[in-house]
Amino acid sequence: MAGAALGFVETRGNTGTVMAIDAMLKTANVDFVKRVEIGGGYVTALVRGEVGAVKASVEAGADAAARVGELVCTNIIPSAHEEVFEQMGEIK
Repeated sequence: MAGAALGFVETRGNTGTVMAIDAMLKTANVDFVKRVEIGGGYVTALVRGEVGAVKASVEAGADAAARVGELVCTNIIPSAHEEVFEQMGEIK
C-alpha cells in the first residue's frame, strides 16, 4: 500500500492497547497492521490507511486508551515509504 499513512498508539499495559485497537478500527476505515510488545509493559498498536482516516482512528484510540490505562504517545506518518512497511514485515 504505497503512500499509505501509518498511525501508532503506544500504551503501558495491555488493556489500554486492546481498547485503543477496538476504537481505532470502529472509528475509521483503516487496516490493522500489528500489535508490538516492546518490553517493560509498553505495547504499540499500528494501523494504516488514508491520512484522514488514520488521524481520526489514532485520536479515537488515544482517547480510549487514556480512559482505561496509561497512554504513552501517538504518532502518524502521513505518507509512509514502502520500505517502512517492509521493515515491519508487512506485505506491500
